[in-house]
Amino acid sequence: MYPFIRLGTSIAKSMLSNRQGKTLAITDTSEVHYVCNINDIDNFLELNNGRVLTLFDLGRNDFAIRTGLGKQLIKNRWGLVVAGSTIQYRKRVRLLDKITIKTRLVAVDERWFYIEQVMMAKGKTTSQVLLRTGVTNIKTGRTIPTKQALDALGITDFSLPPTGWVKAWIEADKLREFPD
Repeated sequence: MYPFIRLGTSIAKSMLSNRQGKTLAITDTSEVHYVCNINDIDNFLELNNGRVLTLFDLGRNDFAIRTGLGKQLIKNRWGLVVAGSTIQYRKRVRLLDKITIKTRLVAVDERWFYIEQVMMAKGKTTSQVLLRTGVTNIKTGRTIPTKQALDALGITDFSLPPTGWVKAWIEADKLREFPD
């Protein structure tokens, strides 16, 4: 089940951070903290791999709210979409481990925002995800150009082209055959 109570609490904390002046620039890193609880674990008493992605969702919410994107989503009737991802799991997260999630924008092209998220426990990186994300028009369901979303945030002449492994993943993903 989706953690709606945790979602509500996370949104409230992010909004409070904004009110306290703890806003983020689009190039800043968001950091949120959770505890791996009984609803997060699998039959091996460790964080379920699907729940990892859900917790990363909550980290992206904090990033969106604290950069001002959250307000623009509501104002313009926009939504957020994940169009692709790649994840690596390195270390186990056990029941009651304290988790830190760091979220940052690593690249932008004409259509997509590329976001990297890192989960840490006990000072070690446990997993890392790279996501291809977009802002969508809720009425049409279509993604809007990244320039339009950035303009709504008052950010002009912004450039953060994909480089290194992010660029390589984008290129490799274009070769992927998608079943009909």
